[in-house]
Amino acid sequence: MSALVRDMTKGNTTKLLLEFSLPMLVGNIFQQLYNLVDSAIVGRFVGADALAAVGSTGSLSFLFFSFCIGVANGGGITASKYFGAKDEQRVKKVIVNSAYMMLVASLLMALLGFVLSAPILRLLDTPNNIINISTQYLRIMCLGIPLIGMYNYASAMLRALGDSKTPLIFLFVSCVVNIGLDLLFVYVLGMGVFGAAIATLIARFLAGIGCLIFAYILNDYFKISREFFSPDLKIIKECTRMGSMLALQMSLIAVSCIALQRYVNGFGSMTIAAFTATSRIEQIVQQPYGSLGMALSTHAGQNLGARQHKRIKEGFSKGMIIMGVFSMIVLPLAQFGGESVMHIFVKDPEIIVMGAKALRITSVFYFALGTIYVCRGVLNGIGDAGFALINGVVEVVGRIGFPLMLSLFPIIGVWGIWISAGLTWLISGIFALIRYLIKVRSAGFIVASSPVTQPIKRHTPCLASKSK
Repeated sequence: MSALVRDMTKGNTTKLLLEFSLPMLVGNIFQQLYNLVDSAIVGRFVGADALAAVGSTGSLSFLFFSFCIGVANGGGITASKYFGAKDEQRVKKVIVNSAYMMLVASLLMALLGFVLSAPILRLLDTPNNIINISTQYLRIMCLGIPLIGMYNYASAMLRALGDSKTPLIFLFVSCVVNIGLDLLFVYVLGMGVFGAAIATLIARFLAGIGCLIFAYILNDYFKISREFFSPDLKIIKECTRMGSMLALQMSLIAVSCIALQRYVNGFGSMTIAAFTATSRIEQIVQQPYGSLGMALSTHAGQNLGARQHKRIKEGFSKGMIIMGVFSMIVLPLAQFGGESVMHIFVKDPEIIVMGAKALRITSVFYFALGTIYVCRGVLNGIGDAGFALINGVVEVVGRIGFPLMLSLFPIIGVWGIWISAGLTWLISGIFALIRYLIKVRSAGFIVASSPVTQPIKRHTPCLASKSK
């Protein structure tokens, strides 16, 4: 049991963040391999149009998935606070009630996604030569949202308890399965993008169900008696408060990505293919930032529950240092190794050259991108719902406003796509840092509506009971 939970309210902060982030980083990279494998196999064995079709659905998929991810993370943040406060009973209530919320949210988004796929793709000016394939791929992925939501829920609950290793184990297994099924369905059976979508859903279902079974067997917090299965309106309200804001934040970011995708679509399928490839590469680059942000969220949440506010500030400082070191390492790789990486996705020399130049543009803004994740991790961890809304709005304004402004300068042309993305990271990073500084000076990390600011009845934690 001690290996499955991690108390981040004591010990060396840098060591805790790195130890917690590393399994998540590996896991997140495997998760991105879903997209990489889909794109590489589809692009090389089916063609550039098929790759463009898969890429044109990326922002929409994120929109429909993002609501469920926000619900899961909101429950995880709530659970981490009670774990830090050593309140075992409330942790179990959060685990149960978050499951109810995830089930409802995932079924709702699956229905909406399936119905709205074709109309939205047409609204986005998806090229005629790929719209039918894009619609087919997106509808299948939307029907699988409950399967994907299962893993998001399980991993969020486990991370709240300090366990970042269990999700990694099952994500690794599912990634291997995904690669095998991709080759079988797409290359051997010739099922095209339909086969790629089915392979991804099967693999993610295995990751989710595996996490839940493993947690139930070995983690005492998941061994829940019948008394906890009744819906708890107070817990649901608390999880909804943060979860809805995170869902709104991610949905707004997804909307901003959709707006940028529409701008991309106007340049044709070749540009879409290059944008798809560079997006996949940058998703990999973002994984260390994302893993660090999730570690900081758990760290801040647990320390908020334990009222260790100085450790929250220390976590932010250490997180910025870790992020800065990584940014300095990856920058020259993006500047000088773009062509080699682009060869993974496509054979077309023109697309390879375009993608490599695009990576050189966006990599200049990596430090700003990392700042977003560090600030977001801490602010989400302390339950700052206001930041979630601010962050989402800023990204919408950036991804819609910058393409409009840059389109006024014909000399910029297609490169405005990637310049817009980088400038959006820059203004989002600035706003995130300002928000963090405001919270430090004005609130001292105490969120007014947070339940942990009130006296908490403490219960004997599972780990202590096992040690006896």
